[in-house]
Amino acid sequence: MISKSDIEDVLSRYNSDEVSICTICSHTALQIFHGARAEGFKTIGICTEDREQLYKSFQQAKPDKIITVDKYSEILDPKFQDILKKNNAVIIPHGSFIEYVGPENISEEFAVPMFGNRQSLAWESDRERQRKWIESAGLIMPYKYKDPSEIDGKVFVKFPGAKGGKGFFTVNSENELYDELNRRIKSGVIEETDATKIGIQEFLLGVRYYPHYFYSLFEDSGMAAGKGNVQILGIDRRIEPIDEAYRGLPDVPPEFFDYTVTGNQPVVLRESLLPEVLSFGVNVVDASIKLFPPGIIGAFCLETIYHPSRGFVVFEISARIVAGTNVYAGGSQYSQFTYKEPMSMGRRIAREIKIGLKEQTLAEIIY
Repeated sequence: MISKSDIEDVLSRYNSDEVSICTICSHTALQIFHGARAEGFKTIGICTEDREQLYKSFQQAKPDKIITVDKYSEILDPKFQDILKKNNAVIIPHGSFIEYVGPENISEEFAVPMFGNRQSLAWESDRERQRKWIESAGLIMPYKYKDPSEIDGKVFVKFPGAKGGKGFFTVNSENELYDELNRRIKSGVIEETDATKIGIQEFLLGVRYYPHYFYSLFEDSGMAAGKGNVQILGIDRRIEPIDEAYRGLPDVPPEFFDYTVTGNQPVVLRESLLPEVLSFGVNVVDASIKLFPPGIIGAFCLETIYHPSRGFVVFEISARIVAGTNVYAGGSQYSQFTYKEPMSMGRRIAREIKIGLKEQTLAEIIY
């Protein structure tokens, strides 16, 4: 396992005046590059050839330097990592980064400084540990079925990792579950190994909200947690094909029963609900400090459903910047209440790194 002291050793050899913000060209990369540029950083994009033109086409968000790869797993090559280190690169992990590189590989093989605590990515990617984290924070979760034989009504079936809902589905019985898994394996939607890692949760109806949090060790705005403060920088809803299924009633094509996230919408929450939602973020941070010290650092998101009688139910946590923050590249309603300048999540990450460099405390937020 790559230790924090290993990363601190690499970081100590960086030229603090030449630190670059780097990420894989996918997911929230444009927002990350745009925010880093606003804070005065040079940027590096790790990109496959087929995506280069896209990332060169946005003048205010294109990376200053593009490193082309055939596949993103190449970043695990020690020679490639040496290139990143020579460029004083700080990696910003996002959902695609985790999916393409793998949380185990990040922990065991990736020796380049990353923003945040890489332990949190491992806790996010493991359904059992993630549940322990959320429940330790005192938050309500959907009921979890330990065995398919327990299914007694409609359930939601999920897979591990940052898949953006791809392959998720609902069933009403054990037989339906196995039929659907076999169908998806045969069609190539999932791998056979995925079928052994499913999570089965109670299916909940309600209004979906995805609040975006930032835990800062260096700024005093927000709600106190641990040694720092939790800010809420935005809320979104996700757009999935299933949302449009009603348009085909009564004959809905089977392919519309699909939970793959294809886009996001901005949301403003009823103000009387904000104290509770912000306290969720505080509780998640405090729980993380006890479970995997120093706990989560920087951006994270709680995936919630508001149920009329049960209130907020949290069904997942994303322990890094989420794609829903892309709707606020110019700042959100909530960030405007804290900052005079437009503050996206990408820029907020860059701001924290900038403060760390200035105060010579960067090692506290890098692992």
